[in-house]
Formats: sequence, C-alpha cells, structure tokens
Amino acid sequence: MKFFIDTANLAQIKEAQALGVLDGVTTNPSLMAKEGITGKNNILKHYVDICNLVHGDVSAEVNAMDFEGMVKEGEELAELHEQIVVKLPMTKEGVMAAKYFSEKGIRTNVTLVFSAGQALLAAKAGATYVSPFIGRLDDISTDGLALIEEIRLIYDNYGYETQILAASVRHTMHIVNCAKIGADVMTGPLSAIEGLLKHPLTDNGLAQFIADFEKGNK
Repeated sequence: MKFFIDTANLAQIKEAQALGVLDGVTTNPSLMAKEGITGKNNILKHYVDICNLVHGDVSAEVNAMDFEGMVKEGEELAELHEQIVVKLPMTKEGVMAAKYFSEKGIRTNVTLVFSAGQALLAAKAGATYVSPFIGRLDDISTDGLALIEEIRLIYDNYGYETQILAASVRHTMHIVNCAKIGADVMTGPLSAIEGLLKHPLTDNGLAQFIADFEKGNK
C-alpha cells in the first residue's frame, strides 16, 4: 500500500520523506489556507515546492465547479510538474473532466467520494485515483471501511485500474484496516503514519536492552 501525507506543510512533508516510507502528497484549498498560502501564484509555487520534496504523486485540486474551468485549471496544474495529479470533485462536471484528462494522458484524482456508485463512475471515466473519505463517513455513523471493501470488489470484478486512495484517514487502525481490505493508497496526517511505529512491548523491550547494556558496562 502506498503512503501519502495529507498536508500542505513543508516541514511535515520533509519529516515524512525522511522516514523513508512516503509515496506522495495530497492537498486541498483548505490545507493551503491553513498554512497561510493564498493567491494563485503563491499556491502554484507551493505545489512545485512540494513536488521538489517528494518522489511520488502530488494531488493538486482545482477550484472551478464548471467543466471548462476545471479543464483550464487542470491543464495549468499539470504543466507545473510531472508529478502533479489533477484533483477533481465527484460531480457531473468533475467526471466529465476526468474523462477529458484521461484521454489527454493527464492523471486525475476524483475526490469527495462517499458511495460505490460514485467510485464506479470515476473508474469508468478513467480516473487514476478515487478518494473515498472514510473518516467523514465514520463521523456520521456510517462504516467508511465498508465502502472501501465495496469499491475493491467492484474494481476487481471488472479489472478497473483506478487506484483506491483511502482519504480522511484519522488514525493508525484506519491505515491497518485499509491495508487489510485492499486499499491501494492511504492519505492521512503524519501523526497517523508515525503511530504505526509505536507499541508498548517495543518500548519495554528497548528499555530492558538499554538497562542490561548499561549494567554490563559498569
């Protein structure tokens, strides 16, 4: 499973990259605003800065809601760097844009997916990635992981190459369970990724090793 980090914070991206397990980055307008990055030119420059930090795909989201606007913005984003994946909303216009870009050889990530039917449409349109938001489904007492399972089954039934990018990942068990049921990619905060490192028996074992070493060198 690929590990993406969901942020626009360059320091966190560097830290995740240094860990040696990072495969890409996802961003959105809200994450850009959180880092105080505003204005078109600053946002475009920031995408390039992110691409220069990582070796994998970087999802860059369009702001337009109409087909023509999505095409214009998406083409501009794709020209920024070869690692850019154009992020599109799961709307009628977004699906149309995904089809347009797939025919042009431009990779896409269809986001804000909350049903298997939406994921099926995105795959048929040729999306590179589809992003079901499992955490937000959990927030409304709906099983986000069950959606991943449904999409996996449908894609495997028909051989769709669209990758399932589990988004809105909140914690370590989201990551582990997504891996168990076959998500191709997860994207979440650095804290969730680093949480996989932790186990009390590892900590206790290391503490014992260090104590025994110090005793033997007195």
